[in-house]
Amino acid sequence: MTHITTPAMLDGRRAIVTGASRNLGAEVAFALARHGAKVAINYRGSAAEAEAVLTTLEEYGPGHVAVEGDVSSSAEVTSMIDSAATWLGGLDVVVNNAGPYGATPIMEADDSEWERVVDANLKGTWLCTKAAIPHLRASTDGRVVNLSAVSARVRNRGAYGLAKDAVEVLTEELALELAPYATVNAVAPGQVAESLDELSSYDQQWAQAVRDRTPRGRLVTRAELAEAVAVICTAAFSSMTGTVLRFDGGLGLNRF
Repeated sequence: MTHITTPAMLDGRRAIVTGASRNLGAEVAFALARHGAKVAINYRGSAAEAEAVLTTLEEYGPGHVAVEGDVSSSAEVTSMIDSAATWLGGLDVVVNNAGPYGATPIMEADDSEWERVVDANLKGTWLCTKAAIPHLRASTDGRVVNLSAVSARVRNRGAYGLAKDAVEVLTEELALELAPYATVNAVAPGQVAESLDELSSYDQQWAQAVRDRTPRGRLVTRAELAEAVAVICTAAFSSMTGTVLRFDGGLGLNRF
């Protein structure tokens, strides 16, 4: 596979991306590597998919690694983060991407559904950032990028929107606490184009509505979001912190 060469804005930077064995997480890993970073991709159980992502990463250069771990488990997160930092020789960037979707109404969800959605999206973001703090301190110019979603501003009855709303609050809180040595920001996509078919299996009505109501007339792509995450991690964004960047084509604008 041949890739287009782009300016190495992240040369020497070392990053971990959670939930990176496929979909958006994999695209973020590719974007970081394309811009010069060494990347650790986190996965949970999907070793074959992670290996395939790692193979592609190596086309951008050597030094990447795959690390297994459940982001909702404190012990596994600590091991995962430390393993990544040891392999990479440190850690400058944490991308908290892992976070499963769920559409079960809150009052119909059982404990396992609640924990599946909330623990990975919210608790995982907290745990991974907390475990990375010693490494970010050593970096002195660290980056934490959390993945939120337009669901944080849409009441779709499920715990997913609740979790993403909380991730945005957590982003602001962490921006204050980590300010001496790291920035903390969030990227909040609207409906991602490549995930529309999956969404349709949950709610066909919402899938059609999101297409019709996006002012830009198209949905954001994984590649666009991945590039945005990579750019936030560059020196040009060293003074932006506590910010949520929305990539929803205008869907969330208050209008008649």
